[in-house]
Amino acid sequence: MKGQQVLLTGGTGGLGLGVTPLVLAQGASIVTIPYMQAQEVERLKGVLSPGDRARVRFVETNLADEESVIRLVDGMDRVDVLIHLVGGFSMGKTHEYSYAQWQKDFELNLSTTFLVCKHSLRRMLDQNYGRIVTVGSRGALYPGGQLAAYCASKAGVVALTQAIADETKGTNITANVVLPSIIDTPANRAAMGEDQADRWVKPESLGQAICFLASEAAKDIRGAALPVYGSL
Repeated sequence: MKGQQVLLTGGTGGLGLGVTPLVLAQGASIVTIPYMQAQEVERLKGVLSPGDRARVRFVETNLADEESVIRLVDGMDRVDVLIHLVGGFSMGKTHEYSYAQWQKDFELNLSTTFLVCKHSLRRMLDQNYGRIVTVGSRGALYPGGQLAAYCASKAGVVALTQAIADETKGTNITANVVLPSIIDTPANRAAMGEDQADRWVKPESLGQAICFLASEAAKDIRGAALPVYGSL
């Protein structure tokens, strides 16, 4: 990704703390990171070197609002790479799950993916170059009980990404999705305990897979749903 401009959503989150330094290490010239909470920006800055911080551009953005996403994307000189990490996990039995929570899950996991892909793709088509990498879940392929909204919304992310890959055949644009199992983040440890955390996927490990798919080396990979399951 040397010299490229990257849009990295979720760069300030638990997964982003592992992925962002890797993207910068790949030589990206500017990494644009949307954010909602200023304290998360400061947390990310704390793990970056001064040189890396100088190549990061933070933009306050509501990724569930199309006009906000348009301003984000059109504020970039180019969009060479989109890495979309934003998402959220929730649980609940289907017959007890509120429709409001269902809608919230789909907005966070699927609607934000649609909006950033839609407008990044618009810029990529103009320049005939782009790499799109989204984050699904193993649950998209193997849904589990009490995970209906999460698994269904992540299955939508996989379908959307593969549809984009099909739409962009014949161009220098690719779209692929990674499918992690449980990611070893502080939030997941707090929610699930640490008994099997050594078997979970490390953010840095998932980040390596993401960076490969976002690179020129992956130019012939389109529509892949790459399992990254760790030892689970």
